[in-house]
Amino acid sequence: MLSGLVPGIARDLAVPVPAAGLLTSAFAAGMVVGAPLMALLSLRWSRRRSLLSFLLLFVGVHVVGALTASYGVLLATRVVAALANAGFLAVALATATTMAAPHARGRATAVLLGGITLACVAGVPGGALLGQLWGWRAAFWAVAVVSAPAVVAVLRSAPADPPGAPVPSPRGELRALRNRHLLWTLLLGVLVNGATFCTFTYLAPMVTALSGMGPLWIPVVLALFGIGSFLGVTLAGRLADTQPRRVLLAGGAALPAGWTLFALTASWPEATIILVVVQGALSFAVGSTLIAQALSAAAEAPTLAGGVSTAAFNVGAALGPWLGGLAIGAEFGYRAPLWVGAGLALLAFAVASAVRAGSPVPRR
Repeated sequence: MLSGLVPGIARDLAVPVPAAGLLTSAFAAGMVVGAPLMALLSLRWSRRRSLLSFLLLFVGVHVVGALTASYGVLLATRVVAALANAGFLAVALATATTMAAPHARGRATAVLLGGITLACVAGVPGGALLGQLWGWRAAFWAVAVVSAPAVVAVLRSAPADPPGAPVPSPRGELRALRNRHLLWTLLLGVLVNGATFCTFTYLAPMVTALSGMGPLWIPVVLALFGIGSFLGVTLAGRLADTQPRRVLLAGGAALPAGWTLFALTASWPEATIILVVVQGALSFAVGSTLIAQALSAAAEAPTLAGGVSTAAFNVGAALGPWLGGLAIGAEFGYRAPLWVGAGLALLAFAVASAVRAGSPVPRR
């Protein structure tokens, strides 16, 4: 949401633009640290209580952010919002998979991630539009307002633990995370998501500087990437429970090839439009299947598995743009993030192949 609001925040709070940009970094750092931490803290609560607590905290800090005139307070609200968001997602992943039938848990994971992809696509242009019309504070109020229906949905649908239900042991959940299959799956998630966000972050300059398309095409291309992402998680949801290995092997092989083709053809607008959809679909199909596999590999620790999966994918979301930025800063041009993404995806495929050759890959 903050991507289009940074200049207005900097101007209103009288801080440099880089300082306003740190609000995004603070949120990312909070997601990485907060996901496993919040998952552990929520183990003694029912799923419904956990989801409600994290959601209400998320709403509350956005109200504070909308009202504050202090940069320090706003920065603190971003960290707390990230902790709440990370905790909510970790518990939501565990809740969605336990509410679904055993043969539909991958699909349940994909449905949840499909909502996240749509929210990401809507958040950037939506936040920017609200900021242009009514100022950056309007976007914070909007987050609080659109979260209200989720409170009702959690109250109506999220399960409450029955009286006398056993309380999960943090030590027991931590022991379950020693599973090697889980650790390899998390590493693959970091690499695949790193490749995805390495390129997604720099799509705007690619569109204008490489493809020669006008600035009005930027939101169109971002939307196409989002459409591809949604199609990918939807397709993966239908296959993740019955054919996860086929999705991972076929998608894992296609990803580096697709990013390489994108790098070679980025100067052609038609190729950019097509490959943005294709790569968005492949990236999120493989990514959502990896999350489903991580939850399956740590079935004895579903909440903490959701937390570490969230953290791993956010590590990738931070690592990819950083590497892409280094490549651009080294004056390799805006095509460089595509080559970096291809390298990360190829490394993921090599790791998956080596693990499969040396020991069993995660099985259902």
